[in-house]
Amino acid sequence: MLNVELIYMEQKDPFPREFATIQEAIVSVPSDNEQPVLIRLSPGTYQGPITIDKPYITLMGDSPENTKITGSLGAFEILEDGIKRGTFRTQTVFIDTHDFTAKNITFENAAGFGRLAGQALALYVDGDHIVFDHCHLLASQDTLFAAPLPPKEVEPGGFRGPKEFAPRIVGRHYYKDCYIRGDVDFIFGGATAYFENCEIFSQKTDDAPAAASMEEQKIYGYVTAASTPKESPYGFVFDHCKLTGNCPDNSCYLGRPWREFAKVVYLHCEMGAHIRPEGWHDWGKTSAYDTIFFAEYDSTGPGANPEKRASFSHQLTDEEAAEYTIDHILGS
Repeated sequence: MLNVELIYMEQKDPFPREFATIQEAIVSVPSDNEQPVLIRLSPGTYQGPITIDKPYITLMGDSPENTKITGSLGAFEILEDGIKRGTFRTQTVFIDTHDFTAKNITFENAAGFGRLAGQALALYVDGDHIVFDHCHLLASQDTLFAAPLPPKEVEPGGFRGPKEFAPRIVGRHYYKDCYIRGDVDFIFGGATAYFENCEIFSQKTDDAPAAASMEEQKIYGYVTAASTPKESPYGFVFDHCKLTGNCPDNSCYLGRPWREFAKVVYLHCEMGAHIRPEGWHDWGKTSAYDTIFFAEYDSTGPGANPEKRASFSHQLTDEEAAEYTIDHILGS
């Protein structure tokens, strides 16, 4: 039997309040809450979508292997108004607050491969001081949206969703000891996000874009699609992560720029053979070579090919790499 317990941690004699669902527990927290709140989940599978819009909450499971929040909304679904659901209304869990922590939980969108379901977010994270510790993030296309949205959509209605017209706030996110699985652009957005000791798994989909010739390799995915705001000095940083997958050799890219000032850096990362020698894709944005910043330092494994990397990417010097510490990037 599923059980959701809520504890106000600063009470002298904290006692748990029990709820039938996670959303009921969230609703019970005052909007102006300023004290630490622990919401503890018993092992089991909880159904999304769920919105967490109160600050200072820690959502804790028993382990990601036995505590899961799942949903199955996909972007291609046609709603009652005849309009497609779109990317930013598919999230299983929507974090719309600051000072939130999740531990020992799996967040999943089980809508299916992007070709069939469209984009399908496991997490939409829009806030500052956000931590995911020992969590699993599972989906296919667009697993993790680390907000904010870019200032303007390319196509009208492209940002339809809960933050379409909201001010863009660049949050700081920390992902520690997490397992993140997806295929196309499965870590994307404009946040300043630090990924430490995570496993980033590129999954083989049921199909991939056809190669132009027999000599070329079919492409199965892109790990990142950053949209770092122009004014942000850092975007996505991966430190001592493992890039694994079940895709064919040389069939996945480290990233491509969703917007012109995208910034992604890999430090001391072990890269599997599925990573293409050139590493990075420009998404046709050749005019952005002077504004995007894609870089690596001390990459290892069969997917590490510094001498073959794309001309618009960088190999950091020792001095440059020393700047990329968690304290320097995320601050206090």
